[in-house]
Amino acid sequence: MTRFRPGFAPTLVVLAVLPLLVFLGFWQLDRGEQKRELLNHYAERQVAAPVTVGQLLTFDDPAFRRVQLRGHFDGQHSLLLDNRMRDGKVGVELLQPFQDQASGQWLWLNRGWLPWPSRLKPPEFSTPEQILDIQAWVYESPGAPFQLHPDPLGAPWPRLVTAVMPAKLWAELGREGFADEVRIAPGPAAYLADWPLISTGMGPEKHTAYAVQWFAMALALLGLYLYLGWHTAQEKRHGNGHQSA
Repeated sequence: MTRFRPGFAPTLVVLAVLPLLVFLGFWQLDRGEQKRELLNHYAERQVAAPVTVGQLLTFDDPAFRRVQLRGHFDGQHSLLLDNRMRDGKVGVELLQPFQDQASGQWLWLNRGWLPWPSRLKPPEFSTPEQILDIQAWVYESPGAPFQLHPDPLGAPWPRLVTAVMPAKLWAELGREGFADEVRIAPGPAAYLADWPLISTGMGPEKHTAYAVQWFAMALALLGLYLYLGWHTAQEKRHGNGHQSA
């Protein structure tokens, strides 16, 4: 009878790598399901009627709800969200504090994307001074933003940032403000506002494809391990047979 002899080193490799490959496969499936739920959640709330800011503040889960605003911008404290791409062009997103007149609530309103072809001069934008009626929706990131290092507080305005942290910014300005970013709908005060919900391009189908790749690698590793074990055992059996002869 041929015994299974994979060897000590291959066994250690399989014990270390195989669980990792399986874990990564299930992790990608889980991420894909989260993105799928996120997209469904977004679609449901985008067809609902917009609410007032006062109503918005009563919701435990305000994500992706449409909101009707009437108020004015604070043009003295502008954020430029860096590394935003549109159609292969580099640029920034412009966020400014907006005070809703009826509720008195401040919100960080993202007015959309601006091109920034040259870092030798700042992006050009203007701020409306009059009272405006604006439709927008609450944005909630599917995960924590990736930053190599935190954005410094106290930098001059307009301020270049890599992530929007409303709570920290409101504390710096000494204001009570809404805890999430709000994104403007296309209109007079908007720049380019064709918002991709999943900005990284990693939709549910891509996560599923990556999961299939991880599981395929796990299966290939296991197959190679089994082949090596049986092949080594057969070689040893044939070698012992020749020695006996």
